[in-house]
Amino acid sequence: MNYGAATDEAEEYTDEWVNAGRSWYNLHMEKERDYRYLGRTGIRVSPLCLGSMMFGGKTNESDSFAMIDRAIDEGINFLDTANVYSHGISEQVVGKALQRNGKRDRLVLATKAHGNMHKNDPLNPNRWGNSRRQIIEQCDASLQRLQTDYIDLYQMHRPDPDCAIDETLRALDDLVRAGKVRYIGTSTFAAWQVVEALWTSDKMNLNRFVTEQPPYHLLDRRIERELVPMAQTYGLGLIPWSPLASGFLTGKYKRGQSAPEDARLQGEGGRSALLSDERVFDVIEKVEELAAAKNCTPSQLALAWCMNQPGITSPIIGPRTMDQLMDNMGAFDVEITDADRAALDAVSPPGRAVYPFYDARFGPHPHRV
Repeated sequence: MNYGAATDEAEEYTDEWVNAGRSWYNLHMEKERDYRYLGRTGIRVSPLCLGSMMFGGKTNESDSFAMIDRAIDEGINFLDTANVYSHGISEQVVGKALQRNGKRDRLVLATKAHGNMHKNDPLNPNRWGNSRRQIIEQCDASLQRLQTDYIDLYQMHRPDPDCAIDETLRALDDLVRAGKVRYIGTSTFAAWQVVEALWTSDKMNLNRFVTEQPPYHLLDRRIERELVPMAQTYGLGLIPWSPLASGFLTGKYKRGQSAPEDARLQGEGGRSALLSDERVFDVIEKVEELAAAKNCTPSQLALAWCMNQPGITSPIIGPRTMDQLMDNMGAFDVEITDADRAALDAVSPPGRAVYPFYDARFGPHPHRV
């Protein structure tokens, strides 16, 4: 048999597969989302992260499955949840979705611990925080709910000044060494708290935090003062939460009008004061003006601004419906120019808060390493 001679049938068969390969490649490249390295790690994530706070709560299970599938199909490979979201239900829904679609290994899966998961046991003094006991207990519970053997990014949901940072880091380091966690991060930590943690990791030869998840959007830019330069200096990825300011930057709120009945800020305590702050509406009206000029929605403009700010890795979107998800992903196609940034800086000064959105327990700590 002459192995060097190809038959017409073989040539046709080969061409079919070559063409199929080109089609796959072209489709893949269309969904390429300019993946970015997650801080100084070797893994890459999409420039938007799918947040799952609504899943299993305001968004039912079947709709949550569909949204996760669609986000993955559109090139998002980064998914964030937390143990306290709907008291564990969000993690359960995410775990079911990934078992159902078989795409767990394609994702960078992040979750968090710190909050109270023992609300039915109010006398339990160890029901929340960043202690060794809490971290190990909650990691095992999250792994079970997520139906996975490992968590890609395990984050401390808030700082805990009452717990020495070396205790927190030692517990997290043990989880990494046990193979239950790949990387560790923080959420809503002050810059000095992150640096102290990095110093402690270096001193005690422990795995270090690689990400911080701060509140950041056009109404509150305070992280630009110290947190962003710190992250850029020490190689941390920044994955901002609430880049649309609880939906305020979507354009649904209007100057001089009451909040829509289904709006998140409806009755949301102190944040309802946003509705009476004239400076806040100066920002949203500028966002609406720029969005109209680009033929995009205000939320797409605000998200595009956030994900293209210096030092930002992947803002976390928190859609409740498929329509909101598709709208959010339209931000991938919005270009922010220097003129746009200057116009937004004029109403939302860099490094400042038009309206202080959130503060955590930023210290001081009673315990030093």
